[in-house]
Amino acid sequence: MSGFSSLNTATTALWAAQRGMDVTGQNIANVNTEGYSRQRVDLQAMGGTAVPAVHSVSNGSDGGVDVEGVRRVRDAFLEARGHLETANTARLTAESAALGQVEENFREPGSSGIQSMLTDVWSAFSDLTTNPLKLAPRSQVVERLDTLAAGLHTTRAALDQQWDQTRDGLAVLAADVNTAAVSIADLNNSIRLATLSGLPVNELADRRDSLVSRLAQAVGATVVPRADGVVDVTIGGTTLVSGTSAIGVRLAGTDDPDGVGTDAPRLVTDPGGTTLRTGGTAGGQLTALTTIVPGYRTQLDALARSLAGSLNAAHTAGFDATGAPGGPLFDDGSGTDPVDLSAVTAANLTLRVTDPARVAAAGVSPAVTGGTPSADARNADALFTLSLDPAGPDALYRKLVVSLGVEASVATRNLEVQSVLSAQVDAARESVSGVNLDEEMTNMMAFQHAYNAAARMITTIDEALDTLISRTGLVGR
Repeated sequence: MSGFSSLNTATTALWAAQRGMDVTGQNIANVNTEGYSRQRVDLQAMGGTAVPAVHSVSNGSDGGVDVEGVRRVRDAFLEARGHLETANTARLTAESAALGQVEENFREPGSSGIQSMLTDVWSAFSDLTTNPLKLAPRSQVVERLDTLAAGLHTTRAALDQQWDQTRDGLAVLAADVNTAAVSIADLNNSIRLATLSGLPVNELADRRDSLVSRLAQAVGATVVPRADGVVDVTIGGTTLVSGTSAIGVRLAGTDDPDGVGTDAPRLVTDPGGTTLRTGGTAGGQLTALTTIVPGYRTQLDALARSLAGSLNAAHTAGFDATGAPGGPLFDDGSGTDPVDLSAVTAANLTLRVTDPARVAAAGVSPAVTGGTPSADARNADALFTLSLDPAGPDALYRKLVVSLGVEASVATRNLEVQSVLSAQVDAARESVSGVNLDEEMTNMMAFQHAYNAAARMITTIDEALDTLISRTGLVGR
């Protein structure tokens, strides 16, 4: 190795060590930056000339070192797994939150829940059996029946409000997805141009990966790498971002929970209208819109119909305080006879009997007692006995509450298990792409010592050349 070529070798060593310290400093500076991936300098040995020349030789060992590039440290498999687990966690979180809100809407267990109101109604009928002709127990029956109807209205209104809020949230999420998709397409274009020009793209790629992670959480998006550093983004097999172009998504379907069966809410491409198989938060919200909330609305309406049907049937079999036959206790608010039970819902259940004297507590016709209203309270007892019917409204509601509790408990347990899996994958990703300060400090010391050694090498070569130039060739002067 000649003296002057050694200077070149030492110079490349200085440059490589300086570049390594620069990259290490960048890693340390971004240790708390969300989405940042640690970077590494790829060094490559430079050999001597490979082309022989006349009167020129090379041993191939004096080329120095070259910085081949600066790369992000990432594991493609862990990234793909992370997107999958993030989407699953987001979906289960949305479903668990929806079920938790449904539980809050039913207010069970508690004094304001429907079960407590049902218990109060049965207790009122029980009190009526002991004092069938007095006004106080009759007024109590009317009051508690009205309170029960109001409780059903409140619960149904809360479920409807939850459905509307979930749909509004999904519409906002669709707008956020569109914004992220456009940003990813723009970053794809910037990365492609920078790659073709030989410019660094690590920070741009980090920004794009953060947006992809957001889409994975929002709609279960996945990525497909392409040439020139570009990626395609797909949702359930449908391409959302293709290279430098992106399409939008929009919320389609009914805006009324009663129309779920015929025109269910869904995310579709815009333009195109192709239904997307979404995951993530959107998947959980769509499950809430199409299954969870409508399912419990349907069961609550069934409870209202069961309550109206069973109480009406029992009440019409008795006689009120004036001796008149009992009429329907509940209807759909239309006041028509006969009551159309198919039209009754928890939202329109209405108490028709508002006069305490019209409560049919007696089971014997005045014709039998000589025109005097009977005090046998046989029909009040029949109304109370409905609480013991294994197929009655009380049993139906208990079944609803138990099924809701079980479903919510299962959703919570599934979310806990999924959260553990997601945390493990995130930890594995962080161990690969995250910045470790201890490791970076070690690298900085290594590059610093390499820089000092290269500088000492230049000093040594300078002293050797100075001796060679200044102290030789003096013979004959």
